[in-house]
Amino acid sequence: MSARCARAAEGDAGDWRTPRRIAQPRFRNRLMAAFREGLREAGYVEGRNLAIEYRWAEGHYDRLPALAADLVGRKVDVIMANSPPSALAAKSATSTIPIVFRGGADPVGDGLVASLARPQGNATGVSFVADELTAKRLEVVVRTGSAGWGDCPAVNPNNPSAERIIRVVQEAAGTKGLQLQVLKAASESEIDTAFASLVQLHVGALVVGADPFLSSHREQIVALASRSAIPSIYAWREFAAVGGLISYGASLTLHFAWSVITRQRSSRAPARRSAGRAANDLRDGHQPQDRQGARH
Repeated sequence: MSARCARAAEGDAGDWRTPRRIAQPRFRNRLMAAFREGLREAGYVEGRNLAIEYRWAEGHYDRLPALAADLVGRKVDVIMANSPPSALAAKSATSTIPIVFRGGADPVGDGLVASLARPQGNATGVSFVADELTAKRLEVVVRTGSAGWGDCPAVNPNNPSAERIIRVVQEAAGTKGLQLQVLKAASESEIDTAFASLVQLHVGALVVGADPFLSSHREQIVALASRSAIPSIYAWREFAAVGGLISYGASLTLHFAWSVITRQRSSRAPARRSAGRAANDLRDGHQPQDRQGARH
């Protein structure tokens, strides 16, 4: 195994003066530390018997195809995709390099795998069913007595799962006689603008969907929800950790400490590795999550 390690800088090179910008690389570093710890437990140590090529889209999903193509061009042994958008970009870039994904979406519905039992192709991984729990989060908000006219799911319109999330929540709201206002945001300024409109609309509650960009801006979202006095529920525990009212879902940090990537590499036969679902660790009370390529 090669001990050569080529890595990209893990910090941002932009303006670090505001707390919002400082929080994002710090959180990303915590996730990567958990990821490397999981690899270490499986016997892989970066810089010793493992080299990792880091690539970050910084919430700009349009950059993902080029990043995936770059990793494929470097002939990495396996690609770990930390979100559904990055997994789809990797799958489009290669049909031979094994891809291990993690995320909260539906891997079958997104076209990543043929089935959970037999993924086929070169992709396998773990889904934490975060998207499928969006309707349950709406139900939790209703039980708290916070929901009312104009309840609002928050989604990133650039996420391939956005329309499905909206459809699921609309169906759930219809059975309860609720009307929805959809918050769509794909940038910091759009989050600010969206919250200003929510205040004017007097929405009853906010349901924040699972999305790498939204997760990376959790401090901004939680602060605006608190300032606007809008009861909110979130997909990941890390939102509650920074002051969010309720989270219903798993912990991002915890699930970065997995070692499925080593099983994928040793198998070299993704079609025989099931794409599992993890719905554990559900409780009340967070990236950019893009992609890394690994070499051994």
